[in-house]
Amino acid sequence: MTKRLILIRHAKSSWNDPYADDHSRPLNNRGRHSATAIGRWLAEHDYRPEKILCSDAARTVETADLIMPELGDRPGLQLSHALYHAAPEGIWQLLRKQTASVVAVIGHNPGIGMLANGLVTSPPHHPRFQDYPTCATTVIDIPDASSDRGACVAFVVPRDLIGTQNGSD
Repeated sequence: MTKRLILIRHAKSSWNDPYADDHSRPLNNRGRHSATAIGRWLAEHDYRPEKILCSDAARTVETADLIMPELGDRPGLQLSHALYHAAPEGIWQLLRKQTASVVAVIGHNPGIGMLANGLVTSPPHHPRFQDYPTCATTVIDIPDASSDRGACVAFVVPRDLIGTQNGSD
């Protein structure tokens, strides 16, 4: 049975307070617009996760909170401190334990981007896939439980959806 994975890097966070704890940094205005656009894109293409695994950092939780209302039926949300700056192998181990057929992860670079790059059998023809910018989203179909790689179904970054209309805040 095919398992669909949706790998999302958190949206753009605020650096307004240079002394703020990294774990507590919220999204900036551009990040909020981007997360909403990604949620809308997921819904429009029927890439709806049954479950979302999410780092417990403020910026990832806020990203999830903005994506989920766009999806219609709200997926189950599981916060995990283990996903905060997790290595690709750690994220993959958490994903392999999931039983839902469509699972999303909202995490951080470099781990989430490295995992996306490592899981796809053929990368998408998109100039931003390798560096995996904020709110980059990859949809990957893994053919069966024994597979460690799969087909890239889709890849998008917020700029593809909303351009730069919301500034760089």
